[in-house]
Amino acid sequence: MKISIIIPARNEAENIIRLLQSLQAFRKSGHELILVDGHSEDDTASIAGPLVDKLIKTSASRALQMNAGAGEATGDVLWFLHADSVVPEQADKLIINAVTMETYTWGRFDIRLSGRQRLLRLVESSMNLRSRLTGIATGDQGVFVSRGLFYKAGGFPHQRLMEDIALSKHLKKFQAPICLREKLETSSRRWEQRGIIRTILLMWRLRMAYYLGVPADKLALHYD
Repeated sequence: MKISIIIPARNEAENIIRLLQSLQAFRKSGHELILVDGHSEDDTASIAGPLVDKLIKTSASRALQMNAGAGEATGDVLWFLHADSVVPEQADKLIINAVTMETYTWGRFDIRLSGRQRLLRLVESSMNLRSRLTGIATGDQGVFVSRGLFYKAGGFPHQRLMEDIALSKHLKKFQAPICLREKLETSSRRWEQRGIIRTILLMWRLRMAYYLGVPADKLALHYD
C-alpha cells in the first residue's frame, strides 16, 4: 500500500527542511512526498525541491493547495501534513495497519504541542478528547484518508478557514475516524505568539460561529 504525503506550505523555509528530512525514509520505502507551495516569498520551494517527489505551485489557499496535491497523488492513501509537524516513528506503518482492513477509511493522530507550558498540555489533551468524541479532526492532527473516500466526500471545500472541519463532517457520513493515540507534534508558535488563553477563546468563538452558520471566509478575517 502506497501513501502520498501532501504538505501545503507558504513561507516555511525555517521549518520545512526538518520535516522533509524526517520523511526521506518513507520515500525509500516506496511512499510519495508532494509539497504544494502557495507562492512563498522565501526559499521554501528551492529548499524543498530536492527532497520531494513532486513540487507543485498554486495560489496561497490551504484547501486549494491540498486538493492540488491530491490531484497529483498516485498513492492509495492521502496523508495531509502541516509544514511544522514532527511525525511519529514508523507513522507509515501505523497508517497502513489502520486502513488495511477497509476500502473507504480515514483517521488522524493524537496531537502534541511543541511548547513546554503546562497549559499547553491541557490544550492538547482537550483537542484529542474532543476529536475522539465528535469524530472531527483538525489539520494539525495529520489527517489520512483513502484516496477513493477523499474524492467520494468531495475533497476539501474551497474556503479560507475550517476546511479540515468541513471535510471531517463529510467523511463522517461514510465512516467514523480512526483515532490513533500515537502523538504527532505540531508547533505551538500560534499559541505562544497570540497568548494561550487568548488563542483558546478565539478558537472557541470562531468554531461556535462556524457551527451557527457564519461563512468560513468571513471568520478567516478575524482569525488573520
